[in-house]
Amino acid sequence: MNTIFSGLERQNQIMQLLACNQRIRVTEICETFEVSEATARRDLEALAVQGKLQRVHGGAIPVGRAAPELPLLERCLEQASEKERIGKAAAAMVNNNETILLGSGTTVLEVAKNIREHKGLTVITNSLPVINTLSGLPEISVIVLGGMLRGSELSFIGHITEQALAEVRAEKVFIGTRAISLDQGLTNDYLQETMTDRAILKAGREVIVVADHSKFGRVAAALLAPLESVHTIVTDEGTQQEFLDAVQERGLRVVTA
Repeated sequence: MNTIFSGLERQNQIMQLLACNQRIRVTEICETFEVSEATARRDLEALAVQGKLQRVHGGAIPVGRAAPELPLLERCLEQASEKERIGKAAAAMVNNNETILLGSGTTVLEVAKNIREHKGLTVITNSLPVINTLSGLPEISVIVLGGMLRGSELSFIGHITEQALAEVRAEKVFIGTRAISLDQGLTNDYLQETMTDRAILKAGREVIVVADHSKFGRVAAALLAPLESVHTIVTDEGTQQEFLDAVQERGLRVVTA
């Protein structure tokens, strides 16, 4: 049967089997398509990199939907050490005397914590925790984007925020996201905040996404932007290397903390 199906055709057939059974095993692929285990595993890895399925021991399951987002104060405990490393690595990209934009979220907050010693910075933000972290520092000017306060995220969102964003420009934008997929791009849970985040992406010359390994290969409800809207991704060592290789092939820079 392997003489009938090309690699792409076989992968399409694998996805059809997965849709019917909600799980597929390497041994099942070998028996169905008369291919070796190495070929079956390569097919599954290729589909996983594309965000079409999730690899598990011995096979694969349908791609995971991002779990419902917890309030920001509760998320601070999730992947805390990874977020700290990502924050330090991302902060190292900030030069003195730059204007940067920091979005909302726990990982972006770690970036803010690590730029407190920078000199001559101007920081634009819609995040209340970032404002609190950077307020009162003599070498950092903070520009606050007003708007409607989203209580669970402690961020300002909506029409007023987006109007303010249209009036500012930054050299670098640091933003988080709920989920990252090769074919679906960046996705979030809450549509109204997603619209504000789209405006944030447009306000900077360089877009840097900060995201721990739990965000990759998943999809949330609302499209934020395709991967091509991003210049750099900063993540931790737990992120699947095949996914990062595929991202780099698309011209994005990857920094692993």
